Amino acid sequence: MPILRLTTVAALCLLAALAGCERTAAPAPAPPRPVAPPGPVAAVEQRLRELRRNDLDVYARHAVPPTLYAQLERAWREDRTRWPLTELPLDDRLPGALAALAEPGAERRLRAAYRREFAGARTELRSAVDTLGVLGERHLMSEPGYGETERAHYLQLAGALQSWGRSAALADARRANPAIERLVSAARRTRLAGPHAMRDAGLDASLRRLGPFFGAVKDVFADYGFDLDAALADARVEPVEQRGDRARVRLRYTLAGRAIDTPLDLQRIDGRWYLTDTLAHARLEADRPAP
Repeated sequence: MPILRLTTVAALCLLAALAGCERTAAPAPAPPRPVAPPGPVAAVEQRLRELRRNDLDVYARHAVPPTLYAQLERAWREDRTRWPLTELPLDDRLPGALAALAEPGAERRLRAAYRREFAGARTELRSAVDTLGVLGERHLMSEPGYGETERAHYLQLAGALQSWGRSAALADARRANPAIERLVSAARRTRLAGPHAMRDAGLDASLRRLGPFFGAVKDVFADYGFDLDAALADARVEPVEQRGDRARVRLRYTLAGRAIDTPLDLQRIDGRWYLTDTLAHARLEADRPAP
């Protein structure tokens, strides 16, 4: 039968091939083709994806060249910096906030404080948001550490935050209680509430533990209509110009109903693109003297 004959021939060929394996080595597989580092647009898009996934440790490693990252790791261990947390507003208050959220009885204490000061106080909260917005803009305008494009971007963010705060249901206790529970639980899981916990954990491990807390904060804001993940998902990065190892792209996204449009400058080092402002801040933090 043709099928039987075909099967027999195939079996003999297989046996011959197996026997030949003992005498002749199979040709070595071709080495993988090198993957070119991402260009300036792709580099920014990658940073956005890392933030959306709460991969703070990955973000930090990709945000600066390896040699600078090693310097920042050493500075972190020596308590000279908490970069990249220093990129956040009020970064010096983060350890205290984590400690307050993680301490025993925090849920009960924070719920009581909320009921006493904020529950139902819509007018007072709206006024407080306006005051904080004005103070924030003054700080951004006077802070010497910001670059021109960075300052313009932060001013847009401050405007979006202020606009959102005027209409957000911040006085609604039904939302506040689960938000408190979520933040307290996430803070405790970081295991970074102790006075030397971040130093002892080191840069990489601290950021890895903070990732889920960062995600919980974003989720709480999203419940109130300030959806950072949606903004990151819908962000668009477009090339503007490139001259040698310098490039500029444009980042556009919508945050809390407000369109944000900002240029970003990048620099290429050893074939990879990095945000210029991030590099400048990281270098300052790496060289920061001991307290």
